[in-house]
Amino acid sequence: MPLGASITYGEGSSTGNGYRQYLKDLLNADGNPVDYVGSRQGGDMADNDVEGWPGYRIAQVTEKAKESLPDTLPNLVLINAGTNDCIQNSEPETAGDRMLEMLRAVWAASPRVSIVLSTLLVNKVASVDECVRGVNEQFRTLVEAQQAISKKVVLVDFHSPEGPTVDDLVDDIHPGDAGFEKMAAIWFEGIKDAASRGWVEEPQVL
Repeated sequence: MPLGASITYGEGSSTGNGYRQYLKDLLNADGNPVDYVGSRQGGDMADNDVEGWPGYRIAQVTEKAKESLPDTLPNLVLINAGTNDCIQNSEPETAGDRMLEMLRAVWAASPRVSIVLSTLLVNKVASVDECVRGVNEQFRTLVEAQQAISKKVVLVDFHSPEGPTVDDLVDDIHPGDAGFEKMAAIWFEGIKDAASRGWVEEPQVL
């Protein structure tokens, strides 16, 4: 399940697929079948299910996840959420606490699930990017703490030299196709990390 806001939904990409088609191609080439799940559809790819909600903050995305997860029971959830908490200046200093609530909601609804949580992407607006960096530190601390108590979550870093740069953005926020392709490569490495830990189970039968 791709879970998040507008970047997850694919805004900024020429096809509307965002990172999903690139990632599916990488996973398929590595011998892994993929079936995206979510309550929405977006993009021109055949398997275009997604749980992406443009403009939504972490807590709002969590509520949508709670509605969708019991009907989809994913074995893997990819989370990119929190940029809107910064853009809307909605208590970003406690974004990590709200993300913990999202992680707990995902684990509660789909017991076999592993989570790949991402840091937030670079932002062209300096004040927003400063906020993003602070939230990313909260996410790093969060994942370390959850791994220490044997929770199945790994972190991938989009705000890094390998991730989208400001030149990859089509506006202040959203990557274009080249940026989404970089995201897919990073998600792929995160999924391989989770798999190497023995965390990726067969999906639960609905």
